[in-house]
Amino acid sequence: MFDNFPALTNTPQRVLSRILSSCGYKKEEIMVQDLIKKIHWLGHDGFRIDSDKVIYFDPYQIKTAVPADIIFVSHEHFDHCSEDDIKKIQKKDTVIVTDAVTAKKLKGNVKVVKPGDKLTVDTIAVEVLPSYNTDKNFHPKSSGMLAFIVTVEGVRIYHAGDTDFIPEMNTIKTDIALLPVSGTYVMTAAEAVQAALAIKPQVAIPMHYNAIVGSEKDAQLFAEKLHGKVEVVILKQE
Repeated sequence: MFDNFPALTNTPQRVLSRILSSCGYKKEEIMVQDLIKKIHWLGHDGFRIDSDKVIYFDPYQIKTAVPADIIFVSHEHFDHCSEDDIKKIQKKDTVIVTDAVTAKKLKGNVKVVKPGDKLTVDTIAVEVLPSYNTDKNFHPKSSGMLAFIVTVEGVRIYHAGDTDFIPEMNTIKTDIALLPVSGTYVMTAAEAVQAALAIKPQVAIPMHYNAIVGSEKDAQLFAEKLHGKVEVVILKQE
């Protein structure tokens, strides 16, 4: 959307909503653009969403420590389940949502889930999906690693975890898709393009680059190949 209105990128949220509405954008599209302003990419697969609840996904080597209400951890690998980073943001009442294997590494209010689960965590609707490799063995399907769809302010956000383009993506309904693009341990940028075309989100945001593997070139390639098909927002790392 901001490809058409680059000057609006830093416009205050309420003003932006009025402008977009006057230009004929649907309420759902405006809600998504409003929420994107609250999504912070912390590097690698890590994100923070600042809404009524402060929500994290896979915090790893984070530079800021805003206290968390909910932390989603996709699997046990050190760059997703970083105990030191979780301790930086964990409060007494923080809820951590993860799989059974990863839960053994963590302390506090840990809620164990598995693919297929649907639940509400501290008023946030959550759907748990599988996340796995199809042509490599770093993240086998049998391990039960996780992806999540959370609904925040009426907007569905899909965090894909460490995954390839998997059949389950053909039935995912989401407004925003956070997709890995680096290759090696996850799908490549070209494969992530196919995933985005299957999911058809309003906005796709690349992740899993600039740490361990992948670079900004992967994110740019992802955006270029989706130009005119799916809007891509490349967030600045915080």
